[in-house]
Amino acid sequence: MPIRITLDKVLANRGMTARDLAQTVGITEANMSLLRTGKVRGVRFQTLEKICDILNCQPADLLTYDPDDI
Repeated sequence: MPIRITLDKVLANRGMTARDLAQTVGITEANMSLLRTGKVRGVRFQTLEKICDILNCQPADLLTYDPDDI
């Protein structure tokens, strides 16, 4: 898939764990794990908005596009 999730990098830069982010956003740790590994087929804008608000970032900070990975 050409869309890559870079959430782990943003979490590391912010010194935050995925567990803490999941609790703050209000999603399960299992769903956060699926999101971090890119095994989701979609994400709700409401969830993306909360993640960006908490991490003080833009959606583009969390996603990259690599057309060679199709």
